[in-house]
Amino acid sequence: MPAPNTITADKLARLIGTPAAPALVDLRRDPAGRRIPGALPYLADAITDWGRPLAGNSVVVIDEDGGTACQGIAAWLRSEGVAAETLEGGHVGWTAAGLPLLTLDRLPPRDTEGRTRWVTRARPKVDRIACPWLIRRFVDPLARFLFVPSAEVTAVAGQFGAAPFDIAQEGVFWSHRGECCTFDLMVEEFGLAGIPALAHLARIVRGADTARPDIVPEASGLLALSLGLSRLYADDIEQLEAGMLLYDALYRWCRDARAETHDWTAHAPREARA
Repeated sequence: MPAPNTITADKLARLIGTPAAPALVDLRRDPAGRRIPGALPYLADAITDWGRPLAGNSVVVIDEDGGTACQGIAAWLRSEGVAAETLEGGHVGWTAAGLPLLTLDRLPPRDTEGRTRWVTRARPKVDRIACPWLIRRFVDPLARFLFVPSAEVTAVAGQFGAAPFDIAQEGVFWSHRGECCTFDLMVEEFGLAGIPALAHLARIVRGADTARPDIVPEASGLLALSLGLSRLYADDIEQLEAGMLLYDALYRWCRDARAETHDWTAHAPREARA
């Protein structure tokens, strides 16, 4: 049983990738750039700057081994009104449990507020909603996304220090590769391919985004919903926010409900089934 105000690695792993995930405060200095999915770097000695704005949120504080460093920071945050826990065993415990770690050497630089910036073509359909969902849920919850005309993507990327994605231009790393779409590449490059639900979701996105609905049956449904969303919303940011719910639901289906079926008979009154 975990100590008070701690969370186990297995329980945290179930929360990551969902809208209910806590903010993950990583106090470590990791030159290899490997972090628990969704964790952001924070300086312990700057807690008076970043601690108070977290009030009202749930937070998990991570250090190397779940020791004094994270315990003190979590206690301070609780004194500021933050629902703060520590990760049992810290980063070492997470790694020992065989849970995934992000590879972050391809991330764009963070701005003064700690956010990464990304830019892509306007009027998104599939990949350009799926990729921001993946980044916000597993890579950088604070990430900012810019949607601009295709001809302006490279210039805007340079203007804001943003990473261009899902655009076929020379020198753009985050784009289609062969039969794989940009979402496929991000799942692989960020070290998330070992998460079965994301691996299956990647097949759905690939089928919907590359006109291959035969890959998995759900691809046709995702394409239909994506095209519908693009017609409901004239504003790309509003469409992204609506699309987050769509991918949240798809991820949970991939993780928890693929074996579940639904039909009228199963829910009919017992006498009607006799």
